Amino acid sequence: MSLRKRLGLAGEPLYLMDGSAFVYRGYYAFQNMARSDGFPTNALYIVTRILLKMLREERPKHFAFVLDGKGPTFRKDLFEAYKAHRSATPEPLVAQIEPIKALMELLGVPLIVANGFEADDYIASLACRFREQQPVVIVGADKDLKQCLHQQVVMWDPASKDERVTTLASFIEETGMQPDSWPDYQAIIGDSSDNIPGVPQVGPKTAQGIIDKFPTLETLFAGLASLPAKVQARFAGMHDVCFMYRELTRLRTDVCTEPTLEDLSVRQPDMHKLLDFLQEYELRSLMREVASMERTGLFGPVTSPLAEQDPFASQEETRQKHSTKSKATSRRGTAGGQEQGLLLLAAPASHGAQPSPGHAPAQQPMGQGSLLDMASAPPAAPVVPVTVAIASTTAQLPQTGKRIALLPQGEHMLVASTTWQRIYTGPAHDLAQWLHESSAHVLGADTKALCTTYFTLNGVATLPWFDLSLAAYLLSPEERTYDFTQLVHRYAEQSASLHTVEEAPGLLALDLAEYLQEQLLALDLMPVFTGLEMPLVPVLARMEERGITLDTTAFSDFLQEVQQNLEQLTLRIYQQAGFPFNIRSSQQLADVLFTSLALPKAGKTKGGAMSTSQEALEKLQGKHPIINSLLEYRKLEKLRSTYLEPLPRLADAAGRIHTTFNQTATATGRLSSSNPNMQNIPVRGAFGSRMRACFIAAPEKVLVCADYSQIELRVLAHLSQDATLLSAFRNNEDIHTRTAGLLFDTPLQEVTPDQRRNAKTINFGLIYGMGAQKLAAELQIPMKEAKEFIERYFARFQRLKEFYDSIEEEARENGFVATMAGRRRLTPDLVSSNNQLRSQARRQAINTRIQGSAADIIKLAMIAVENDAALAALEARLLLQIHDELLLEVAPHNAEPAAKRLAELMEAVTPGSETLSVPLLVEAGIGHTWADAH
Repeated sequence: MSLRKRLGLAGEPLYLMDGSAFVYRGYYAFQNMARSDGFPTNALYIVTRILLKMLREERPKHFAFVLDGKGPTFRKDLFEAYKAHRSATPEPLVAQIEPIKALMELLGVPLIVANGFEADDYIASLACRFREQQPVVIVGADKDLKQCLHQQVVMWDPASKDERVTTLASFIEETGMQPDSWPDYQAIIGDSSDNIPGVPQVGPKTAQGIIDKFPTLETLFAGLASLPAKVQARFAGMHDVCFMYRELTRLRTDVCTEPTLEDLSVRQPDMHKLLDFLQEYELRSLMREVASMERTGLFGPVTSPLAEQDPFASQEETRQKHSTKSKATSRRGTAGGQEQGLLLLAAPASHGAQPSPGHAPAQQPMGQGSLLDMASAPPAAPVVPVTVAIASTTAQLPQTGKRIALLPQGEHMLVASTTWQRIYTGPAHDLAQWLHESSAHVLGADTKALCTTYFTLNGVATLPWFDLSLAAYLLSPEERTYDFTQLVHRYAEQSASLHTVEEAPGLLALDLAEYLQEQLLALDLMPVFTGLEMPLVPVLARMEERGITLDTTAFSDFLQEVQQNLEQLTLRIYQQAGFPFNIRSSQQLADVLFTSLALPKAGKTKGGAMSTSQEALEKLQGKHPIINSLLEYRKLEKLRSTYLEPLPRLADAAGRIHTTFNQTATATGRLSSSNPNMQNIPVRGAFGSRMRACFIAAPEKVLVCADYSQIELRVLAHLSQDATLLSAFRNNEDIHTRTAGLLFDTPLQEVTPDQRRNAKTINFGLIYGMGAQKLAAELQIPMKEAKEFIERYFARFQRLKEFYDSIEEEARENGFVATMAGRRRLTPDLVSSNNQLRSQARRQAINTRIQGSAADIIKLAMIAVENDAALAALEARLLLQIHDELLLEVAPHNAEPAAKRLAELMEAVTPGSETLSVPLLVEAGIGHTWADAH
């Protein structure tokens, strides 16, 4: 509903938009958006979106988009310090002002530039002049504009979450004052945004009480003697400056006298030039929005061929009709150069599917919430018109043609091409067979989720696949989600399509796939996509389907033991504290530690409370016996709540649990898992062995476990070419003992367990970019000693320091760091002025180069193992990947040859077709339980 109807305004309103404010808000709310040549477009995009929304929903007849002019205003002459603290307008924002002005002309929206004054002065003058003739809607949120409120004047912020509307009545109810008093009030309290000091030690509450009694500065100073002495003292000597402050905050109403109401009439836009303009700045989603608005008659008579366009016309026909599509025409081609069909699969929204972790549901549709929020939020999920014909059999589906889209719609499927669409309600098996016969390319967002949900489509895996989510992940691995609606939104400006997701989701997805494929090729990421990530999809899908068996009796016994230990620890903690309390309550625990026991504070939470986090407790070790008890309690409590209680409930009828492997969850390329998270299963110590013993082979089977030995250090040796590391691994020496010998100048045979432990911590810690502070905490040594360790380490392994520096230098120069297989991670913060961000980016770059390469190796090993004919003949099935190990299930008589073949395949991996300078050592074991095999 339009604002006019919502407020019951009598007559056509005049809309006065604070253009400068929205330009700034758009620029800062949606940064890092630019044209392909680097020209910034974020403010232009936001302003256009807001204007299109208003034109679509409000249908204004009279409108003014008001911008600040150049140079100082009279306020600067009045008060030199006025806005003096503000930094210069960012150049990327300045660059967009002229295009925004040009946009107004193309949209038919009157533009006014406030030269010598501020935009607010022009808005106040126009509102004052026209409010007796018709309602006035001030489009803005600046508090200074509140003084313009009147029976016929309202304020509206269409870019806020609730589209806030401020009327005269609501203003009076909220503040208790009239709009005329607003400048007087502002003069008293000051305005930090404009660098207006106000009266010292007089805050909003005191000022409001004063204004209630004295509505103006004149009456205030005339009756100052009636105020409390303390308040009088604060106004002493402030008479002249207060009146000056009011002049700074009071808007002029005697300027901008030239425009008539006719001058402010909204004109029909020049559609051809408008679309060319949007194409020039690569605002393609806005092109689709404009085309859609014209097709529905929002811009009056048809003035562009777009209005006559069939939303399901072929791409070739569409491109021939629109000159603005010339760029897209030149780059359109069939995937892989083959004339095959294209099938779109989007991850299912229902039908029993479990959304991937981190995938947020679609946000509010257009017209609700903040437009600034919408700029970074996904659009609503695809909507299929209710008039789509039903096809209950594949015979009722037209011939496939060159392009086909398949989208889950509840329990059914939307099948569409460039010229038709049907809701298919028949058997999924028949649809899979039909797809085979079509020999279509398969495009999808999270194709693994779709094929594991609609399991009869698994056979389609024999066709060529293109997963939109994986492609987007390789291009930008730092994003949180990669579902279809997110991708449509994220790449809206890059997609060449003029269709909307509501009109033709299939065509839009095809354009998106084309763009992503081009980017993969341009950035040399196609080998990682086709040679690693895509072949891994069916491997993970089969592993998820197989699952692994739980020994529920062992789990129950373990749980009972842990619960008994927790009860004993609870009594001990109560005794050490001196009284019982809720150990799980961070607030009560903080009171015990820092008030009752007076332990030193070890940090604060974001909310300012005393921290009782794991890190905080570790800092307090040795300060009181209760700390070790608490750490042990938390370890057991996590074991109970995360694994021992919930895991058995996740088992299926056969006693097997099925984790979900996530390919797009980590920036380094490592796999993660969820429901349950198998990557966090304890692996070391008594708990690790006991936990693994609860995972067993199926009846008449055994487990084969193969684990890469120190794979990340071996990758480091290869990449750095450090002579000491190369020698140690080539000679099969214990790398941690060798490191300890170098660090402590000790013969290898005399290295103590503690020295080896310290060396191991340093070896692995520096891979993760560990600094002196973290190392000191890990080894429980002073900071000075930790720094000496690191200095000595790099002195002994001099090539490593050069290697780490070279990673940073290359990443800074290229803007990314690459793994051995060619996976990329962007590193923009390496050039940040923030030292903390730079340090973090350096650690991430080193981490990605080493860990990411190790992740590539384990993924390539999984593909090799799953597709190996020898293991298939032995009926060995890949069940799990946990960090650097793979777990197979096989019949006992085939276990030995399976273990041997598994190790051979893992040791033969060559990421990026590059053979490592040191051997990849794999240790394999066999057993009925995971613990025995490990």
